[in-house]
Amino acid sequence: MRKKEIRLRRIQHLAHEIMDKMNVDDEFNDSSTSKVVIDNLSRSLGNLADPFGNYSLEYVEEKVERAHYLLFKNEKKLKTK
Repeated sequence: MRKKEIRLRRIQHLAHEIMDKMNVDDEFNDSSTSKVVIDNLSRSLGNLADPFGNYSLEYVEEKVERAHYLLFKNEKKLKTK
């Protein structure tokens, strides 16, 4: 269970970084990247919000990591699989 908590904490950290960047960066609102970032985040949230609790942590990680990468262009933030 500890490993799952660590993974969720990492996802939360990435999401907070994305939120901070989106709120500070005025250029983001007009960029074509914004639609893809929002799409990735909404897909991950939709998966995580399954009322039966059946969600794929791998899927959520993948979508949040992809959104983060699109904003920061930093591959080091992505975990190596």
